Amino acid sequence: MSPLSPPPRLLMGPGPINCYPRVLSAMSTQLVGQYDPVMTGYMNEVMALYRKVFHTSNQQTLLIDGTSRAGIEAVMISAIEPGDKVLVPIFGRFGHLLAEIAERADAEVHTIEVPWGEVFEPEQIENAIKKVQPKLLAIVQGDTSTTMLQPLADIGDLCRKHDVLFYCDATASIGGNPLETDSWQLDAVSVGLQKCLGGPSGSAPITLSQRFVDTVRRRHHVEAGIRDAHHEDAPGPRIRSNYFDLGMIMDYWGEERLNHHTEAASMLYCARECAITLLDEGHDNVIQRHKLAGDAMLAGVQAMGLSPFGDLRHKMHNVVGVYIPDNMDGEAIRHQLLHDFNIEIGTSFGPLKGKIWRIGTMGYNARKDAVYHTLQSLETVLRRAGFAVDAGAAVDAALAAYRGA
Repeated sequence: MSPLSPPPRLLMGPGPINCYPRVLSAMSTQLVGQYDPVMTGYMNEVMALYRKVFHTSNQQTLLIDGTSRAGIEAVMISAIEPGDKVLVPIFGRFGHLLAEIAERADAEVHTIEVPWGEVFEPEQIENAIKKVQPKLLAIVQGDTSTTMLQPLADIGDLCRKHDVLFYCDATASIGGNPLETDSWQLDAVSVGLQKCLGGPSGSAPITLSQRFVDTVRRRHHVEAGIRDAHHEDAPGPRIRSNYFDLGMIMDYWGEERLNHHTEAASMLYCARECAITLLDEGHDNVIQRHKLAGDAMLAGVQAMGLSPFGDLRHKMHNVVGVYIPDNMDGEAIRHQLLHDFNIEIGTSFGPLKGKIWRIGTMGYNARKDAVYHTLQSLETVLRRAGFAVDAGAAVDAALAAYRGA
């Protein structure tokens, strides 16, 4: 077998994306033991860093070892007891995912839906809360399948008013769009690294409010093999997953350091560097960079004669949906972009399968040269496929968007 040598792809889809170079460098750092004081010190640093990333004072801010879906499952499986009512507003593929995970936890799942390309008004969510009276509201902030960003600022008040736990999957949105955990009164947030945070998939930062922690602690359990005389189990039913048991994971990250799993050290190094990269640049600066890149990409595809998908008032900063022109093979265009220009853009799912492309501007790739190169290459491929394009208009529009900003 030859050494790893992947082609130099520019990942301009909905994620994953190319990593920040300093993140890649951090992942090559030598390992130390999981209870080495250096390692536990790094764990404490990661907790402090991600409190800043999430804009929260939550003590329980930590990593779940696994992809962003591991974070979702840990939050939901630890909060939901069989028969609990869960409300999931669905505006894209990943709302359906939250509903399925809740169903697998034997929740009584209720959903409301809007057409893909739209988002919910607070009144729609409050009306559903009044009707269902759920224990948990689970919602996606930015759903890359539709490129839409759900406003959250008013939903926390509704959940507190009706005594509902408020959970958000912000995997695709954090870092590129505002997310205010405490001021929006979010009880749990889970994310991944592979979008705007500029890392690889494989670690899922989460943060939990005290309200959420209290819910989990009512089901607290300590494994028999590590139990000491002072340990007592809580009266609630045991969380059904051992690996995703947040009570035990909090014990592992807490002062007692109760063994649960062996921390994925290289991913912890990586997550640490993702947070430092964001905070060094500055939250507002990173969000503005994503907005500029997203605005420039949108201006470019429109100048090319392509139509954007969805309600642009609620478009995520970091990805744009673009209708595939009539009588054009969307997969053939993606194939040529990938194999002739080393650029990856995405397709979509469900009712949008084969109807739109999704073009991302995330993390390390939310920069001018990546936007210009993608637009110029897409223009070339479309022109050669017979689509009428005003040569140079896309890059000119993107340049104007940057200069205007």
